[in-house]
Amino acid sequence: MTREYLKKAQLTSKSDASDVHETVQNILADIETGGDAKALEYAAKFDKYDGNIILTAEEIEAAAAQVPEKLKADIRFAHDNVRRFAEAQKSTLSDVEVEIVPGFVAGQKAIPVDTAGCYVPGGRYSHIASAIMTVTTAKVAGCNHIVATSPPRPGVGVAPAIIYAAHICGADTIMALGGVQGVAAMSFGLFGLPKANILVGPGNQFVAEAKRILFGRVGIDMIAGPTDSLILADKTADAHIVATDLVSQAEHGYNSPVWLVTDNRELAEKVMALVPGLIDDLPETNRENATAAWRDYAEVIICEDREDMAACSDEYAPEHLTVQAEDLDWWKDRLTCYGSLFVGEETTVSYGDKATGTNHVLPTSGAASYTGGLSVHKYMKIVTWQQATREGSRGVAEATARISRLEGMEGHARAADVRLAKYFPGENFDLSADG
Repeated sequence: MTREYLKKAQLTSKSDASDVHETVQNILADIETGGDAKALEYAAKFDKYDGNIILTAEEIEAAAAQVPEKLKADIRFAHDNVRRFAEAQKSTLSDVEVEIVPGFVAGQKAIPVDTAGCYVPGGRYSHIASAIMTVTTAKVAGCNHIVATSPPRPGVGVAPAIIYAAHICGADTIMALGGVQGVAAMSFGLFGLPKANILVGPGNQFVAEAKRILFGRVGIDMIAGPTDSLILADKTADAHIVATDLVSQAEHGYNSPVWLVTDNRELAEKVMALVPGLIDDLPETNRENATAAWRDYAEVIICEDREDMAACSDEYAPEHLTVQAEDLDWWKDRLTCYGSLFVGEETTVSYGDKATGTNHVLPTSGAASYTGGLSVHKYMKIVTWQQATREGSRGVAEATARISRLEGMEGHARAADVRLAKYFPGENFDLSADG
């Protein structure tokens, strides 16, 4: 099918992905060798902060006192929604026990990791919602220790609302430490903390690279790039709402792609006419980000029909996917590649970003083609076990011995042989690999 681009991106989310690997690798190595003192050096250099790294109970209480009651209520509302959704997710995981053959039982058990490290961005914007999303899910999963860290601002510290959110959501430790040094402190167990078993949460390219390098030594939620959003809209969509939703996501950053996919030229043209004015009406920082994102990364694509629209969307595998079209159930059943789906005009990505309960830490840059976003499951290890009676192990032992010998793994075969010899003395078994 032929697709027409009324607007084609000049750049992609990977176009300006500068090589930060060596810089991040060196910082991590420095901090691992130098410990707390070296982390403090980097905090002074990058965060320009010389206050407490581990916030005291008194500092947390003082920060909470600075948060307006209305905002506290909103944070508690969002936390409750995220908590209840995470609890529902956790309920889908159950321990399993099945008798493989008579007398031989195998099982599955879900065990939370011990320590979770939650990174909460606090640079360009204070991401209160990221504290809610990451800490709450770790708490529901049952992690024994949850560390939240966020970049402090010079002379100010971590945003009080982030501190309040992390605290009420269940963080055991709150750190004032940003960037690579914050990630390193959680990973290496600095400042008397337990080493994190998993690192979660969004961050800039340095944070993302640190997580990439450390992956394997610790678990991570995902390696995230710039946030991206796609809207599927047909002739029934409201052009003003579509345009507003695109702009709302473009404000994330200069390199945050937004895409409109439609089968209606009139709608596409209306949206394109509306976007510049909506961007101009934003505050300065937001306006600068959205202007660059729309100019360099946005696309408007006209498809032949809804099937082609759905296929186009699946190819892009967006982090956020919105459908504003007729026959919503058809779209919900048809679409397969997205981080989170927003069905109908009555919901929007902003809702999911802040308060509806679904998690906003999601796969970017096409990663939704193979993975979902952060959930309570990410903190859980799905382990297996087995137990057998002697009679129950008979057939398994015979098959194990023969398969092992066929593979040339004689040691494995003998681990089965000795059990057959002990449990069934005097019996003869054909344990050779010959046919």
